[in-house]
Amino acid sequence: MHSVIVALATTPSPAVTPDESIVTPGPLGFAAIAFIGIAVFLLVWDMLRRIRRGRYREEVNAELDAEEQARAAENASTTDDQDIDPAAPRS
Repeated sequence: MHSVIVALATTPSPAVTPDESIVTPGPLGFAAIAFIGIAVFLLVWDMLRRIRRGRYREEVNAELDAEEQARAAENASTTDDQDIDPAAPRS
């Protein structure tokens, strides 16, 4: 019991504060974070550009398919019915 009282009566040692030159990132840490930020920005920009390019290609392909279907429908409607009638006599 006596050791408990002595332990409680002693004053705690002051908290040790680390040296600020060791704790702070310094210029090298700033450069590393800046590099990572710039790299992320450029990667996102490139990704958005590629997605946009893919969308434009899809739109152009859809327009070309629609034009091709319209031409095929026009050609089918202008074909002479007698040419495709299976009951018509062949010469």
